[in-house]
Amino acid sequence: MHSALAVLEEVAARGAGVTAREISDALGMPRATTYRLINLLVQEEYLVRMPDLTGFTLGRKVVQLAHLVAPSPPPRAAREVMERLRSGIRGGVHLARYDTDRIAVVDVDDDFPLSDENRIVRDWDASAMGRLLLAERGVSATSTRSGHTLGAIVEETRRAGFARQVDELVPGFGCLAVPIRDERGRLVASVSFAAPRSRIEDPGDVLATLEAGADELGRLLV
Repeated sequence: MHSALAVLEEVAARGAGVTAREISDALGMPRATTYRLINLLVQEEYLVRMPDLTGFTLGRKVVQLAHLVAPSPPPRAAREVMERLRSGIRGGVHLARYDTDRIAVVDVDDDFPLSDENRIVRDWDASAMGRLLLAERGVSATSTRSGHTLGAIVEETRRAGFARQVDELVPGFGCLAVPIRDERGRLVASVSFAAPRSRIEDPGDVLATLEAGADELGRLLV
């Protein structure tokens, strides 16, 4: 039990993508023992393989435990910006923060709740807010469940300057996510918009509104 917890703590400390060899070396643990523990933790969903298969990250059960301790809410001024965005946009508007290669949804639109928060924070290719993080990290061309490749997702997101997802979480629906960066240009948060597919594929003025909101939120969150 202690060794398994040590493996989980090492993955949490190093962030998504840590390899079995890196865990073994860091803990001074025989590789055969490390591989056995990792396989057990993957089977029990405490760990999961990264989409590009380069390493491991924390799995669904750890995410569920983490949700028992709610993330700190954004400052009041940021919540006021979010409410203003919601009042002007028909659809779900959510705020997420990125911490050590993890997604924490810190302000959810109560009128349009997330369809599957566990999957959103675990499978980065499944949502626009996760695709921003994929683009920030960079990945190989491994295929996703939807038939796209992570490399294509990264390229499209970087080229557009925002992330888009359709039909992955709910058929006929999708989401956009606009990055919020600190003064050094690092991705620290995102504001996202969920709506029927047609509004995601042709967002019109919504995209400009989200970008203006992200700029305002950036000054409040970083």
